[in-house]
Amino acid sequence: MEETRPPPQAALSLCDSLVIWLQTFNTAAPCQDVKQLTNGVAMAQVLHQIDVAWFNESWLSRIKEDIGDNWRIKASNLKKVLQGIMSYYNEFLGQQVSEELIPDLTQITECADSVELGRLLQLILGCAVNCEKKQEHIQNIMTLEESVQHVVMTAIQELMSKEILSSPTNDALGELEQQLKRALEDLQEALAEKEELRQRCQELDMQVTALQDEKNSLVSENEMMNEKLDQLDGSFDDPNTMVAKKYFHAQLQLEQLQEENFRLEAAKDDYRVHCEELEKQLIEFQHRNDELTSLAEETRALKDEIDVLRATSDKASKLESTVEVYRQKLQDLNDLRKQVKTLQETNMMYMHNTVSLEEELKKANAARTQLETYKRQVQDLHSKLSSESKRADTLAFEMKRLEEKHEALLKEKERLIEQRDALKETNEELRCSQVQQDHLNQTDASATKSYENLAAEIMPVEYREVFIRLQHENKMLRLQQEGTENERIEELQEQLEQKHRRMNELETEQRLSKERVRELQQQIEDLQKSLQEHGAKPEGESKSSHAWRHLICAYIRPAN
Repeated sequence: MEETRPPPQAALSLCDSLVIWLQTFNTAAPCQDVKQLTNGVAMAQVLHQIDVAWFNESWLSRIKEDIGDNWRIKASNLKKVLQGIMSYYNEFLGQQVSEELIPDLTQITECADSVELGRLLQLILGCAVNCEKKQEHIQNIMTLEESVQHVVMTAIQELMSKEILSSPTNDALGELEQQLKRALEDLQEALAEKEELRQRCQELDMQVTALQDEKNSLVSENEMMNEKLDQLDGSFDDPNTMVAKKYFHAQLQLEQLQEENFRLEAAKDDYRVHCEELEKQLIEFQHRNDELTSLAEETRALKDEIDVLRATSDKASKLESTVEVYRQKLQDLNDLRKQVKTLQETNMMYMHNTVSLEEELKKANAARTQLETYKRQVQDLHSKLSSESKRADTLAFEMKRLEEKHEALLKEKERLIEQRDALKETNEELRCSQVQQDHLNQTDASATKSYENLAAEIMPVEYREVFIRLQHENKMLRLQQEGTENERIEELQEQLEQKHRRMNELETEQRLSKERVRELQQQIEDLQKSLQEHGAKPEGESKSSHAWRHLICAYIRPAN
């Protein structure tokens, strides 16, 4: 009645429950809380106790113990522990661990995350319940508190469900797994009922205690009332007194309390009987729990046998398929030998054809090399010829232009000579008029009279001066007009020379192109004659000639 109640199931997390389970191994390293487990030393020692053959001394010596606050060494230890657990699952147990169950070691090392540490401890729990000494570890789990047992069983069920989802199944394995799942569900139901019955018994114990306290208080009150009754015996003779009335009233209350006490005693007896029945049911549930545990162990052993038989069956099916393949290959061997003979004959024929084609290819390569050499030589000669032709045309055009310029200069010289003669005549006339004017001023009257008669016969002096001036202006205007016309003529002649030069260049290019076309046509005719001469050769040679035609067309196309 006085034992303490275990903490409720929701109060203990997965990590806390597994830490309590981990303390049952009595490791040298401390494992009382989460921080003491972040270095990985205690977990490595627990794995060594779980399976000494797999997690041997050499593996355990790789775990460094003197760590302090060095998080790098902690991370290294945790990584080694996780690698050992994964290899144990994959190689020893033949199971694949789900990605959801793999913890994040960085969170454990840096933040001491209880969730990630709980995942790592859950994997260690899986190693314990699947190793050779699993019965011993399960018995240790059954000695824990009810809430811790419930959390550990839930962790085992989750781990097994994840393993079942990640591994291949067949009909028999699926049925056994369903039975195991039902057994675990029954075990959980039994644990839940056990917890409910324990709580109910505790409630009944509390009620019985309360009733006993109430009974004791009533007994003490009854004794007090009896004492008062003894003291007031003398005053009970007179019923009209106040004491007698109180006595009767108290007696009625006492009778009522006695009836209530009898009723409570009967209820207490009923509760005691009910508690005995509940205890019997609890014992039956414990026996059923033991039976389900043994059934789970048998199921796990059958699962291991099924895994071995499945591996043997897979191996046998592979061997049967291999034998069938070898039998089929043996049957096909004779056909392959015949095909090899046929292929050898065909190969010999192809070899002869290949030799002949290689000879033709060598000839074609030599001819192609020679053709490329001729092509480069012809291109060089054509480039030289075109440059020389352009140079000759340029020189001829320059010579023609110089001749025309020479003729123009001669004409200009004649024009200037004529203009010089005209200016000389004008100058002489002006000089004569000036001399005549001076002479007229110096002569006497007689001479003047005779000269006037002579001038009157010829022309008046004023008219003559006006005439000479007008004639001079006429010549100047004519010379100015001729200069403007000469400039226009020179511009037109320059444009005409440019047109002639461009025309000569185009004529030169056209002549060179015609010569190039004639040469290429001659080459095409020669190549066609050579192809016609080789027209009666085998199919391989016709293919090479067809390739030559493509080569010739590719050679001619850029030239055109």
